[in-house]
Amino acid sequence: MKQTVPFLYYALFLTLPAILFGQEKKVIKIGMIGLDTSHAPAFTKIINSNQVPGGKVVAAVPQKSDDIESSYTRIDKYTTALKDEYGVKMYDTIEAMLPHVDAVMVESVDGRPHLAQAKPCLEAGKPVFIDKPMCASLKDVIEIFEISKKTGTPVWSSSNLRYHDGVKAAAANEEIGEKRMVLSFGPASLEKNHIDLAWYGIHSTEALFTVMGTGCVSVSRTHTEGQDLVTGLWEDGRIGSVLGIREGKAHFGIKLFGTKAMAEEKVGGAYPGQMEAVMKFFQTGEVPVTPEETIEIFAFMEAADVSKERGGAPVKLSEVIEAAKSGK
Repeated sequence: MKQTVPFLYYALFLTLPAILFGQEKKVIKIGMIGLDTSHAPAFTKIINSNQVPGGKVVAAVPQKSDDIESSYTRIDKYTTALKDEYGVKMYDTIEAMLPHVDAVMVESVDGRPHLAQAKPCLEAGKPVFIDKPMCASLKDVIEIFEISKKTGTPVWSSSNLRYHDGVKAAAANEEIGEKRMVLSFGPASLEKNHIDLAWYGIHSTEALFTVMGTGCVSVSRTHTEGQDLVTGLWEDGRIGSVLGIREGKAHFGIKLFGTKAMAEEKVGGAYPGQMEAVMKFFQTGEVPVTPEETIEIFAFMEAADVSKERGGAPVKLSEVIEAAKSGK
């Protein structure tokens, strides 16, 4: 995605002092929204300790979801940590915080409020990173990108697994020949208000797309209480599957099946790598994951839910994208 015109001026504002006077780049003042996930203090520590230089989390708006236990039981602890350990100033509303920051990280664990949280930021010209899941539905994802296009303010989202060495190695592996099948697996707990895979299966799904790229045309799903096997057919005949595990021991990983050999990579968290991508985005306005890829990822997950309703029948991604755009 190319830089938008407003953001070109913003990037010039950041770099002009260094060009003219040899000074260091302006430190980007970051605001956070949410704080009901462990990502909030973890990301703040990485940024504010200068492990990833270039910015500082200076402000936040604590918000929680009263119908999700992992949200309302943790927000006080994480809000206190940001205030006491990192000196982050708290604001009652997003609108009150925005004049005091250059960029925003949406960190609510619940994907449902992300559209409402991101909208005023984008309309104010503040670049936005939205933590996983970008939204609870494909419809909201599409609407956020429409607001981004209309306002000329960039936005993106990703799972941190995209930046893990194992995922990057799988994507770059050429020794096995052409990758014809890829299996991405990991924990996939469910939350009733989200697309099934979006709640935690987003990690394995995004790892799959990092390796496979875009081009999925249809999805079918085999579902039981403890497992899901979601299989996508790509337009060039490749097959990519997500195995979501809810029973027994589960860890993340990727299996590759190529024309010359097979390979497997262990996968895990990669917070510093993700924060490096976030900081570069705030500095340049260039998104590392395109809207088209994120929309396809959510269409893959939403098509999996439709396939489940239809007894495992294949569902075209074009069908669910069209339904989301029409508001059905």
